Amino acid sequence: MMGIVKGHTHRPTFLQSVDDNRRATNSLYTTSESFMASPSTLPSTVIDYTHDTHIFQESLNESTYISKLSGIRGAVTASRNHTFVQSAESSSEGIDVATSAQNPEFKLPSWSSLYLGGSATFSGLTIGIPAFISGLALIFVTKYDGGQYNMPLNFAYASMFLGNILYALAYRASFLYLILIGRIVTGCGFISFMYSKRYCSDPRIVGVRRRTTLAGWLVIGQAFGFSAGPFFGGLLYKVGFANQVFNGVTSPGWVIAIIWMMFWGLSNLIFQDVPPQRLSAQSIELSTTTLANDQIQTEQIPKSTLREITLPQWGVIVCMCYYSMTCFFMLGSWEANIPVFTAHALGYSPYNAGNFIALGGIASVPFLLLNVWYARRIQDRIILAIGSSLGTIGLVIMLSILKASKVNFGSLFVCWFLVALGFNLASTCTLSLLSKQLPDTWNRKVSMAIQYSNYTGRVAGAILGGSGVKIGMVNYVAVQLAVVGLGGVMYMTLWKQLKAKTG
Repeated sequence: MMGIVKGHTHRPTFLQSVDDNRRATNSLYTTSESFMASPSTLPSTVIDYTHDTHIFQESLNESTYISKLSGIRGAVTASRNHTFVQSAESSSEGIDVATSAQNPEFKLPSWSSLYLGGSATFSGLTIGIPAFISGLALIFVTKYDGGQYNMPLNFAYASMFLGNILYALAYRASFLYLILIGRIVTGCGFISFMYSKRYCSDPRIVGVRRRTTLAGWLVIGQAFGFSAGPFFGGLLYKVGFANQVFNGVTSPGWVIAIIWMMFWGLSNLIFQDVPPQRLSAQSIELSTTTLANDQIQTEQIPKSTLREITLPQWGVIVCMCYYSMTCFFMLGSWEANIPVFTAHALGYSPYNAGNFIALGGIASVPFLLLNVWYARRIQDRIILAIGSSLGTIGLVIMLSILKASKVNFGSLFVCWFLVALGFNLASTCTLSLLSKQLPDTWNRKVSMAIQYSNYTGRVAGAILGGSGVKIGMVNYVAVQLAVVGLGGVMYMTLWKQLKAKTG
């Protein structure tokens, strides 16, 4: 008995090490329970706990028993309400306890907010793909439209309706590429942009002195849509709707699909297509053939040739296409840059950035309404000059506040308002001025040229805007000033050739 007591009093070194290790583990377990009870002590407690765990693991290198204790894993994670969830596993000795802290460098929002885990590159692809698809679709649709509008517009409505449904179903289907497929289908519907512009300058139904006025109304709708879209999209996301099918992420797709379906039906009820294309052939001799039933032969339509266009007219074509590209380059770059830059400079969330974009667009609408009224009295080249000048002033102010480090809500909003108003205003007269300068038979060609210029500007602007913070905001604004400056040189060179009838 004395030997046993003595042996118990003087334990071998290995067993003492085991007991010491168990006591240390129990101490850590008690400490982890104190974390659960006091979440307010998270920052310092987690750091201390991580440090203690590291020291404890280093102290267990001298025995074979320690290999079992090395299975301890940390599972203390910070959630949105700053609570902890402990996950403990018992080892064969009943000692394994799971506790550790989350590294702040690896923080992520909730998985539902990531929307199927798409990367930033994939997001950029989904934004840019509709313009590319629309450019391809226009080649085929314009070949078979017969100079009319019902067929291409119905094709556009169906594409918009189906594309938005596919986009909205991607979340429920847990299929990331359904988003891209939906945007590709929607891109086919983007052909309606060109047909809307062409309709407002079609010489069969719109007189020369009313084309700029109708283009002004189009831009008002454009400005309202660009403003309302970010606002209501952010609002729907904020409301949430906890549902797998209709929620904060998918609800914009469903709502827009319903709107397109309603507009599709309304358009087919009230829209009046233009008469079949039939222009008098003044410069060619028509062959006459007497038909058995005395049917009148359809008049031949003269084909447009490049010889009809003079050198000054080519200068006007290049200038208007360049300005069309410039307007959408500026608008696209600012709309892409504002969420990135405001998050960096002002700490804005995407919801706040969307509201900021919408506010600038809405503020410009009253002035665009005034333009519709005064467009009947002011030449297109004057409207173009006023719009470009306002936008340039906004860019110069932006460069100044960046240099002076005076970026705040007020100063940035003034810049965005001037850019939005100026380049929206300038975009009202590019196609109308060009249509007044060229023969009526060129309306289809110039509509296509202006639309492709719009797409080029929109895509290039989005790329520049997204990389604005990375390349430096001063460089970002400098590139825009260079683009506007080149347009100004072309404008002043062709000042006399840009004269056209008002209205």
